[in-house]
Amino acid sequence: MSASRKYIFNQETLSYEEQIKSGRSRVIKYSCLFMASIGMAVLYFWLYTSVFGQDLPKTARLRSINDGWSARVDIINRHLDEYDEALAMLQMRDDDVYRSVFGMSPISKEVRNAGFGGVNRYAYLDGANIGDHIKSTVIRLDVLTKKSYVQSMSFDDVEMIARRSGEMVSCIPKIAPIIPDRAHYRLSSSFGIRKDPITGRRASHQGLDFAIEVGSPVYSTGDGVVTRVQRSRVGYGNNIIVDHGFGYKTRYAHLSSIDVLEGTVVKRGDFIGRTGNTGKSSGPHLHYEVIYMGRPVNPVNYLDLDIPAEEYASMVRKVEASSDIVRPSDR
Repeated sequence: MSASRKYIFNQETLSYEEQIKSGRSRVIKYSCLFMASIGMAVLYFWLYTSVFGQDLPKTARLRSINDGWSARVDIINRHLDEYDEALAMLQMRDDDVYRSVFGMSPISKEVRNAGFGGVNRYAYLDGANIGDHIKSTVIRLDVLTKKSYVQSMSFDDVEMIARRSGEMVSCIPKIAPIIPDRAHYRLSSSFGIRKDPITGRRASHQGLDFAIEVGSPVYSTGDGVVTRVQRSRVGYGNNIIVDHGFGYKTRYAHLSSIDVLEGTVVKRGDFIGRTGNTGKSSGPHLHYEVIYMGRPVNPVNYLDLDIPAEEYASMVRKVEASSDIVRPSDR
């Protein structure tokens, strides 16, 4: 490496003197200057970021973009909170009002949650380069969408039943199961806790008992379909269950004869059998139950025993005229 020549004025001799520096010294000098500049840059970077807490321009720009997207995600989550609350109100009203009015069973939590839980159906998000905040928002949006779909299908079911609401009037059990002539029957046992006439113990009685002579006609108290015909020597004895739809069923027990088959479509006032003393019975009577949404309810709330016997018999004759079911002669 060639040496460099430099002339320096000597004030004592008043002349220029030649000064020769080797190339190696120049390299060392410039190297030191380069290292010093790097050191100063590193020091400046450290002071700027660590001591003063400032971001580099690119980092600041990325942070600004990230803050913007985070703000948007927060807004989405606030809207999801509102939608989730509104959907919860619709679900509660659907179960407690709409479906209850039409005798429809509430939708189970498992169905409403659309099968969420268990297997991680969002495993694909774990490998994505997204933050937990965005991931949770994606999951919430998916869950809410599927819950909304389930609720929409429920409203479709309610709408379909509502279109048949005119039928509901004739399906609800609203008349007595026998001709309400007090000269021929008496209420021997009411709904609720009573002393069992067979065992003598206190027990729940899930219907009304009409003490009446064997062979008296029994009528369906509402439109429906006979879903069960059972002949037995114990329990309810010979009994019939009619499904009226809209959550209502009725049971007619301890019959001496059954005059319908399973699957028979009956109208309110249709003759279905005769009173008896079969099964667990202490005397001739008709045990009558009203079952709503799978639970026995007090039949007194669903029948009018004060209707004149003549008016009841007239209604029965009108039904008989348009029915294919064989009926007994009026008593």
